[in-house]
Amino acid sequence: MKQSGLSPSPCEAGRGRGEGRSEGRSEGRTTLLALCLFALAGCPEKKAPEPIPRAQPKPLEPLEQVKIDAGDDRDALYQVVPLAPVGPRAPEGARIVKLTGESSVVPPGTGPILLVPDEDTYLAQVAPLLATLADGKDEVWLQHPEAPIAFKLTLRDAPNFQAWIDEPVPGKLRVIHRADGFELQTNLGKLPGGDPNGPTVPVRGGQMDLTTLQRGFQRIQNKFKSAPDVCFVPSFGVELSKIARAMAANYLTPESAYFPQTCLVYPRPAK
Repeated sequence: MKQSGLSPSPCEAGRGRGEGRSEGRSEGRTTLLALCLFALAGCPEKKAPEPIPRAQPKPLEPLEQVKIDAGDDRDALYQVVPLAPVGPRAPEGARIVKLTGESSVVPPGTGPILLVPDEDTYLAQVAPLLATLADGKDEVWLQHPEAPIAFKLTLRDAPNFQAWIDEPVPGKLRVIHRADGFELQTNLGKLPGGDPNGPTVPVRGGQMDLTTLQRGFQRIQNKFKSAPDVCFVPSFGVELSKIARAMAANYLTPESAYFPQTCLVYPRPAK
C-alpha cells in the first residue's frame, strides 16, 4: 500500500527540524570563524619593544711612561725618573720584626708589628709569618727600606682576596707585581701600557718604574674617585723590600694617599 499521502511521523518531523537547526549552527560558526580570521589579518602584528641599549663603560686609555727629557740621548729611554718616597711614619712603640729569609722572631707583648725586610727576603719565605699575624688579627706595618716611613697592611690570603674582589665596590685596583713590572687591574679590566700584551708599567734598565706606577694610581683614582683601597699582589719570588718601595707610589704626600687602605696578598701555606 502506498504511503505517499500520509503525513510524516513525529519522529521523522523532529529529525528534519533538528537537522535544520544543526546546519544553521554550523554555518554560523563558520561565518564567525571567517570574521575572526579577517579581523586578525587586518590587524598588524605588535612587535615587542626593543630593549634600550645599556651604556658601556669607556675603556681605560693606555698609560704613558714618565720619561726623562734628555734630548737625543737614546740611553735616557731606558732610565726611570726617580721617585722620592713619602708616606706615613711608622707607629711609635711598634714591635720590630726583622725579616732575614725564613728566620724571624716576633717580640712578646702588645701593640703594632713593624716588619723590617732586608734586600733578599722574598714573599714566599715570610708566608707562614704573615698567616700567623693575619690569624692573630695583629696590626701589621711594612717598613720602607730607605725612608723612615711604613705602610699599614691588611693581609689577605687567596680566599679573602677573592671575597674582596667580589664586593660590589667600584675600582678594586690590583697591582700585580712581577719580575717584568707591574700590571694594574680594575673592575674595568687591565690598564694598558705601551705594549697592550705586556705589563702596564714594565721595568726599564732592570729598575722598577715607580714614577710611572704613581701616574697609573693617579689615572685610576680619577676614574674611581670613591675607591677606598688597593691590593698589592706580588709574585711569590718578589722581595719584601721591592714591595715596600712600590707601596710608596700610592702616596703623593705623607698624609695623602690615592687609595687610603693598602692590602697585601700572600700565599697561605698548606696545612
